[in-house]
Amino acid sequence: MRMPTPRDSARIAVLAGGIGGARFLRGLVAAAPDSQITVIGNTGDDIWIHGLRVCPDLDTVMYTLGGGISQERGWGREDETFAVRQELAAYGMEPTWFGLGDRDIATHLVRTQLLNAGYPLSAVTEALCTRWQPGVRLLPMSDERAETHVVIDEADGTQRAIHFQEWWVRHQARIPARSFALVGVEDAKPGPGVIEAIEGADIVVLPPSNPVVSIGTILQVPGIREALARTPAPVVGVSPIIGGRPVRGMADACLTAIGVETSAAAVAAHYGARAGDPPGLLDGWLVDDADAESVPGIEGLGIVCEARPLLMSGPEPTREIAAAALALAARLRP
Repeated sequence: MRMPTPRDSARIAVLAGGIGGARFLRGLVAAAPDSQITVIGNTGDDIWIHGLRVCPDLDTVMYTLGGGISQERGWGREDETFAVRQELAAYGMEPTWFGLGDRDIATHLVRTQLLNAGYPLSAVTEALCTRWQPGVRLLPMSDERAETHVVIDEADGTQRAIHFQEWWVRHQARIPARSFALVGVEDAKPGPGVIEAIEGADIVVLPPSNPVVSIGTILQVPGIREALARTPAPVVGVSPIIGGRPVRGMADACLTAIGVETSAAAVAAHYGARAGDPPGLLDGWLVDDADAESVPGIEGLGIVCEARPLLMSGPEPTREIAAAALALAARLRP
């Protein structure tokens, strides 16, 4: 069976976190405009703030592909104001470390009202996307609440768990993480359409999202990792690490917490080869030219690896990265 080329109409499933995943997706849409792209979004970062349900990664994908993202920040709305945040702070309302923009609040108000009316998150996300028209099908990893918490040390020698957003936003991941816990995942199920999108795909892509608290979180939902392991489609990943450093964010702090070195090769080994024993997730892996020396070692794991520029410095370089991932997938399945 001939594998679709990037110019053909292919069914592409993507597991994505926030900023890095969203920017890659913008390049993927440009590289494969006729393809059917389904995005399985991380909801482990979701949080209740001032009575509103906030889904940072889903919204970042939706805003980025819909043309409403803040180009400067990479999250939130363009031309944003923060009058409500200032008023809440004047009342002394906590948390003050998580700022919601005035435009962004409208999205959270709509989401919260629909959730309170009994609609599942998947249906609410679909409704929100009717405004933004992202050009992809955006699916939450689960309709159930499963939130990432971080276990940290206290000054008195005890440990406690705080919400991921507090660790990431308030503390900027500067407090060493002992471990991560996805609270509620035992009762979570893959969202509607998630397993079907993976098993029915021609190509599955793991973009340069955080391998621990974005893609790693999605993989913890019961059934999703198993679907990736058995899909007949090639699974290709794009390294989020260039030259031993995260492309964006604080993935190094997350990798350190789970005992994985901050390198393109170590992340590939963490995901594992589908041809391995036990089987992992990857058939192919793209690394940056700066990490070209790691290619033989990665291929020794049973993962086909290529080196090329991976810095998403603009629309065209990002489109070329996405096209390279699709070309690698095409080579892996004739």
